[in-house]
Amino acid sequence: MLYDIRQTTSYTYTVPVRVARQVLRMTPVDRAGHQHVIAHMLEIQPDPAEREQGIDFFGNGVTWVTLDQPHDHLQISTRSRVEVAATALPEAEETPSVDTVRAAALEIPDLSARAPCHGLFASRAVPLDGEITDWAATSFPGDRPVLQAGLELMHRIKDEFLYQPGSTIVTTPPHEAFEARRGVCQDFAQVMIAGLRGLGLPARYVSGYLRTVPPEGQARLEGADATHAWVELWCGPRAGWIGLDPTNAIPAGDDHIILAIGRDYADVAPVDGVIVASGDHILTVGVDVIPVER
Repeated sequence: MLYDIRQTTSYTYTVPVRVARQVLRMTPVDRAGHQHVIAHMLEIQPDPAEREQGIDFFGNGVTWVTLDQPHDHLQISTRSRVEVAATALPEAEETPSVDTVRAAALEIPDLSARAPCHGLFASRAVPLDGEITDWAATSFPGDRPVLQAGLELMHRIKDEFLYQPGSTIVTTPPHEAFEARRGVCQDFAQVMIAGLRGLGLPARYVSGYLRTVPPEGQARLEGADATHAWVELWCGPRAGWIGLDPTNAIPAGDDHIILAIGRDYADVAPVDGVIVASGDHILTVGVDVIPVER
């Protein structure tokens, strides 16, 4: 699938911001065999005094900007053309058992960005949580194929949690969303990650996009109006990382475009940084993901 992606993120400040140092993660990733970024453009208004681009540890594109003049509005616009090729999902029943994957994750000495060790432990936004672990554990007996168990947990979140924009904020911890049984894609992804890590299974957070208009005859996916989030579960050395979308109870496919990958939302926040100001702000985000006819 070929997509044109447009995102506009706007901040309106009640009191002018004197100085800002921002970290932007708004460049879709290239991923061999799955996703290729053909073109990308990022515009910032007002023009930053300094702008630097680079790649973080996980391979995400990062732009650092400094604005050194007072401003009461900041607009960040991106335009991308991305080609996505869905990776065939392995037969869930043929993936290694939960116990096998748990042991393999601890034995592999690899420390590269794709290594399972980075998805094993508590992170800034996803602490380990006994209640979430116990709740997830019913899907993960030790001899069960790991992907089969992961798919069941994904469906349980879809069935038991209410998708309700505005019920949480970006800093809501997974335990609060779990207790309320409601939230948005970020919350569902981080609840699922907390459960998987509590069971000793590597899991990581993916931010990205969903196509805005579904194929004919299919329902529109939840989360298509803004940036989306889902989970990657490590299913052993052979199957590797497999994307699971608990908001929509589907494996990540060619409707999912990857923006950034990390341990949790804190690693992949589209806009992060520090501003010098004393007032509040209003944030608006608009996203369009349009399939391109070849």
